[in-house]
Amino acid sequence: MFYLAAAVSDFYIPISEMPEHKIQSSEGPLQITMKMVPKMLSPLVKEWAPEAFVISFKLETDPLILIDKSRQALEKYRHQVVVANTLESRRTSVIIVTKESQTPLSLSDEEIAQGMEIEEKIVSYLQGQHTAFIEKKV
Repeated sequence: MFYLAAAVSDFYIPISEMPEHKIQSSEGPLQITMKMVPKMLSPLVKEWAPEAFVISFKLETDPLILIDKSRQALEKYRHQVVVANTLESRRTSVIIVTKESQTPLSLSDEEIAQGMEIEEKIVSYLQGQHTAFIEKKV
């Protein structure tokens, strides 16, 4: 099982393009061009571990596109699960998206008060999904 961490950012500034010293505001407005972070999901699924159970994350600010974007990722990368969430509710609810289903997981007010984190529910649910995946392979 590969439980991929969510990307901190999809963009970066290469070290070779970073200034050595502080950028002076007296030089006027700043324009930054960023590069795309290389996607590691495709080589992981296709080359490095084609038999693995792979879980990725999809964070969006617009809940209306979340499921479609998650399904697009499943189709594009051919992995098993996307943990989908929105920026606003990322600490309390997610949707586990597979080719066949979408399963919401949420913390109750009581669970939040007890200090439970959504990751506990995610990992518990995915353990069951992983077991089913392994049993299908055998």
